[in-house]
Amino acid sequence: MRDDHVLRRLSFAFGAVALLFASLLGVIRAQPTARGDEFNDSHFHLTNYVQRGISPRDFLKIMGTRVARSTLFGIPLQQQWSYANSGEFAPTYYLQSDAPLYYYSFTDAYIASVYRALSKDEQARFDPMITGFNPTDMYGVDHIRRVLETFPGVFSGIGEFTIHKEFVSSKISGETASLTNPALDRILDFAAEVGLAVIIHNDVDMPFAKSDTEPVYLTQMKAVLKRHPKTSIIWAHMGLGRIVHPVTASAEAAERNPAQVQVVEAMLTDPSLNHVAFDISWDEVAKYAIASPEATARVVTVLNRYPDRFLFGTDTVAPAGPDPYYAVFELWAPIWRQLTSDASLKVRKTNYERIFDAARLRVRAWERANVH
Repeated sequence: MRDDHVLRRLSFAFGAVALLFASLLGVIRAQPTARGDEFNDSHFHLTNYVQRGISPRDFLKIMGTRVARSTLFGIPLQQQWSYANSGEFAPTYYLQSDAPLYYYSFTDAYIASVYRALSKDEQARFDPMITGFNPTDMYGVDHIRRVLETFPGVFSGIGEFTIHKEFVSSKISGETASLTNPALDRILDFAAEVGLAVIIHNDVDMPFAKSDTEPVYLTQMKAVLKRHPKTSIIWAHMGLGRIVHPVTASAEAAERNPAQVQVVEAMLTDPSLNHVAFDISWDEVAKYAIASPEATARVVTVLNRYPDRFLFGTDTVAPAGPDPYYAVFELWAPIWRQLTSDASLKVRKTNYERIFDAARLRVRAWERANVH
């Protein structure tokens, strides 16, 4: 009897230790530093401004087991190599030349072709996006429709495409994109009809703007978003840029012109904008978020308060290997550590799955009904 009693006590003790170990393991797995299936990438460019990059299979090697899924798109703009401007120097980035940029529609066919060359299991990890349309062209929506008809079963959304972007918008040949152009409304209406997710880049303000005035493009941007309540829209980088810094406000001006976090929070609490999410992609955005303990605390508060409305993305362009790719994710480490487990999981992974799973289902249904 004594032996049975001892065995029962030992069994209980081992069970308690096992339960504690399992609990600790669960906590460890919940942290993004565990190096396993850490995030989904809502913002990834396979190619650069001269349509060069890496293959999806090379990207899959970089993703490994740390990244479950990723968007897949090129850059819809091509940097012209003007001999008169740069001679024998071949620019590969828009800041390396004064020559113009132009819309490069073939990017969509390229993305579709390399995606189709993958196995079904490999394809399941990607959500290709249509980008090669001109948002100032009333026929832009016809390009999107034509891509869906030519490559059914491939695309989940449109974007990242640009309306206002520091240094870029003024370099694009032809008409300058605008939030008030009805061509943009046609595109967003069609996205709602099909179920396409939309990633739009639009700076909230002009470069070097004064901090005590309302961001130049904020009113127009909110108006566009409110005109399209049935469209699933992701505002890239929360409207920030390399020179377009987070909006700040002095104490006396704060009530009239709120700071960036307050601007975003006001949008998050507006029921007419429930269809809008924000991506926190790009290393420039990360630098703003961790610039000071106060900035980090503000970002943590907003992400914890509204965890369903943010998605993490790297915004890397054809990375040469794992180090430049994961560097963006690692910049957010001070914030990942302070998020609740629920908020961290949603921002890193499940918001992506919710938005893009829904897009996949709706776009495939539209294709079955409309593509013959």
